[in-house]
Formats: sequence, C-alpha cells, structure tokens
Amino acid sequence: MEIILLQDVENLGDKGQLANVARGYARNYLIPRKMAEPATPGKIVEFRRREEERKAREARMAVQAEEFTATLNKTVITLAAKAGEGDRLFGSITAADVADAIKDARGITIDKRKILLEEPIKEIGTFMVDVEVAEGFVATVKTIVAPA
Repeated sequence: MEIILLQDVENLGDKGQLANVARGYARNYLIPRKMAEPATPGKIVEFRRREEERKAREARMAVQAEEFTATLNKTVITLAAKAGEGDRLFGSITAADVADAIKDARGITIDKRKILLEEPIKEIGTFMVDVEVAEGFVATVKTIVAPA
C-alpha cells in the first residue's frame, strides 16, 4: 500500500515522502497514529505540487542567502562603547548588539542566535564576527569597537 508520510518515521522515511508499506502496517499503525495518510491519486498530485513549490522556495532562499552573504562580507560596522583603562569595556558587546548594528547598517534582520560569538566582546579593537545567514551560508562581518 502506498502512503504519504505526515511525519518522520524511523527506518521508513521523512515527512512528506511517499512510501510503500504493508497494508496492515499502514491501516493498524501509521494511519491511526496520524503518521501517514493513504496515497490517493489526488493526494499524490497535491504532494508533487507541494514538493515543486518547496524546491522553488528553497532555490529562491538560497539565492537570497548568497546575496546577503556577499553583502555582509563587505560590511564594516562600528560600535561605540564606554571603556576604562587598558581598553577594557565597562560592559560588553553581545550578539544582540551586533545583530542590531547589522540591521541599522544594511537593513538585514539577523537572529542574534545566528551571530557566532563564542563570548561577548569586552575590549576595544577590530574583530571578525561570523554570521550564519542560512544553513551553509556564513558571512564574516568586520566589527570595530571604538571608545564612546
């Protein structure tokens, strides 16, 4: 019996895939647990249409991610912070501060969790900060921390 998986099923396939299983397995286990639905001709057509839309959307997102990565690689942001002796900051520059500066400079919204700072910046200087634009696309933003 051919089914369309509604969620990932171990040793069978991922969500949205077509799978061929025994009729009893589908009828007694997968379908009652809302893990799959029968693959009728109409549902197969709809499944293929959704799959094509998903692939087109992913292609558009990949192109946009490449553009954002290229833009961010050329970006230099300057952050002003109060500093004490020895160029140590009174506070710190966090991933959220870097994300806000990128939004202000380029208009690109980046989630602060995608700013790859191992620990906050706590001193004056120039830093190369990695930013994960999308899966597989990492840009490096030159970040200058200057005294306020």
